[in-house]
Amino acid sequence: MLNIKGMNSFNDLDLSKTYTYADYLLWKFEERVELFKGKIVKMSPAPGSAHQTISFNIGGELYSFLKNKSCKAFTAPFDVRLVKDESSDQKIKTVVQPDICVVCDLNKLTDNKGCKGAPDLVVEILSSGNNQKEVKIKYDLYEEFGVKEYWVVYPAEQAIVVYSLNAEGKFEAVGRALTVGDQLTTKILPGFELNMDDVFRGL
Repeated sequence: MLNIKGMNSFNDLDLSKTYTYADYLLWKFEERVELFKGKIVKMSPAPGSAHQTISFNIGGELYSFLKNKSCKAFTAPFDVRLVKDESSDQKIKTVVQPDICVVCDLNKLTDNKGCKGAPDLVVEILSSGNNQKEVKIKYDLYEEFGVKEYWVVYPAEQAIVVYSLNAEGKFEAVGRALTVGDQLTTKILPGFELNMDDVFRGL
């Protein structure tokens, strides 16, 4: 049996094995990873300037809007444990690091280790390192665990596609892709308006 206690090198991990959040907490290596149902997925290299600009622009608008409100916004690196119940660290097998997330149920933040449970809103900014398999897996995970709204940002096209969870627990695209000149609104945060010109400003 592989000894994962105090693991210091990513190369020592057996990628064919299934791991838990309890294992994840012991890893000391520099590489950032996520767990998709127990399987390790190495994250892309540090994001480029376009990715960071967009993250800063969206995050800044969310932080400003949420000041003195009950919901909180977080940017990566920030662990989100996707669970459907009060699972222990030894049972949790899905840990992701969204580019941006908004959490309105503050009980999901009480252990100071990130978010335990689905955020209300998740934003993922695609980059050249994202492959379509990873994008599809995250879409399915966010849908399965009940993320209420999911924004996928396409930097090259300067566009955002918004998906909302319907009554059957499935994502549906909310209208067409939004691009420069449009405004994004969300039922998750009534009164919030995001100008697409501001999102892609500086690119």
